Amino acid sequence: MSTLKNCRRIVVKIGTSTLTHEEGHLNLRRIETLVKTLSDFKNAGKEIVLVSSGAVSAGVARLGTHRPTCTKEKQAMAAVGQSELMKLYSRFFSDYGHTVAQMLLTKDVIDNPERRAAAEDTFSTLLEMGCVPIVNENDCISTTELNFGGNDTLSAYVALVCHADLLINLSDVDGLYDSDPRKNPHAKRIDTVAALTDEIRAMAGGAGTARGTGGMATKLTAAKIVTDMGIPMYIVNGKDPLILYELLDGAHVGTYFAAK
Repeated sequence: MSTLKNCRRIVVKIGTSTLTHEEGHLNLRRIETLVKTLSDFKNAGKEIVLVSSGAVSAGVARLGTHRPTCTKEKQAMAAVGQSELMKLYSRFFSDYGHTVAQMLLTKDVIDNPERRAAAEDTFSTLLEMGCVPIVNENDCISTTELNFGGNDTLSAYVALVCHADLLINLSDVDGLYDSDPRKNPHAKRIDTVAALTDEIRAMAGGAGTARGTGGMATKLTAAKIVTDMGIPMYIVNGKDPLILYELLDGAHVGTYFAAK
């Protein structure tokens, strides 16, 4: 099993439902704890890439308006919120002595060999410079043909482009369960997934929360993408980002997806 201790380059993904309060506003305490923890890992010699959702929610909160009901509203909220999100990350990471860099991607970057190579070079150079790349989908211009379908999938492709050693998906649940833990109090968490079989896929439900676009199904898709290419993945509960220290210490938390 791969732990943080054994990995140098790590992609961490955090979703909207984990980044925000129930009302949709950004959870500043959780974000600062995440940044402090990742900064500590940086200080310990790790290379960190953060895939962060939350732009639309940040835009809604900044403008004091309703959740977007159509594509053009979502794109406008993302345009406002992305700058708010980066301003926050920049300030928090700066407090701990680290510099961030923004990267906004669309799926054609992955599909086009030349653009993908350019993205690989940019990630590599930023990490060599000691920066923390913060990645999101470019929702402002993304269309059906260009989008990833959520940041779970985006984080998997980022892990491939970055040649990461590990992908950690910070979710709003403790891991993969044999049934929906929100509906079944007797649901059992799966510690390790050696292979993504049809039985494992059947355990995934639909979308996670009203504030997020993902769910367990998209996380399993992400796991399939990275494990097929030799990169393991964890799903852990991001409610308290300090759980990452448990992974660093070799504890078995969440659900571990073994690489092929």
